[in-house]
Amino acid sequence: MIVDEQPTDAAELPGPYEAIADALAEVGWTTTDDFLPPALVGDLAREMEALWGAGAFRQAGTGRAERVRVDPMVRGDHLKWVEPSELTEAQGVYLARLEELRSTLNRTLHLGLVDLEVHLSVYPPGSFYCRHLDQFHGVGHRAVTTVLYLNAGWHEGDGGELLIYTDPADEDRFEAILPLGGRLVTFLSDRFPHEVVPTRRQRLSVSGWFRRRQDLLH
Repeated sequence: MIVDEQPTDAAELPGPYEAIADALAEVGWTTTDDFLPPALVGDLAREMEALWGAGAFRQAGTGRAERVRVDPMVRGDHLKWVEPSELTEAQGVYLARLEELRSTLNRTLHLGLVDLEVHLSVYPPGSFYCRHLDQFHGVGHRAVTTVLYLNAGWHEGDGGELLIYTDPADEDRFEAILPLGGRLVTFLSDRFPHEVVPTRRQRLSVSGWFRRRQDLLH
């Protein structure tokens, strides 16, 4: 967030974490541009490209545990889970910012978020992810979804937009979000179906889910 240097009421505007919390409380989703500085976005993108070149990603599937099913007609992205033992400096900085967001959401919205799972995502040209909800059947511990984009110079003609279906009374109504570098999308995981439309160039993102303890849901 760019803050006016003049000593005016701008100093009282909410920071990015509080603004995200306010939006989740009011409408359930939001976008935050420049969540990370450009240099850090560039570092994360270069790390992902190096991992992609080294073959560190695997084809993503749907479902969980032994029921995972790989079907490129449903989703065509490739992913790599972020492991604490393998954190780079850039990843650590990003996760520290997400920890600040988790703390703010718990303090202001009382969501009971206890941890975070994160993976890196690469969508090769032509790939997509059909409409879905970020909850496994019968498992409701994912509470808040975050998606950070790392794509430099993205334009509307490049495709790859995230469509968030925002109106349960109108299943065809959606908001289209360009995957611009540094942009963070945050939404309630169990409330908004969403999809990624076909991309025309390689698309990089970092997806995460703040989770509640399963035993708090019963």
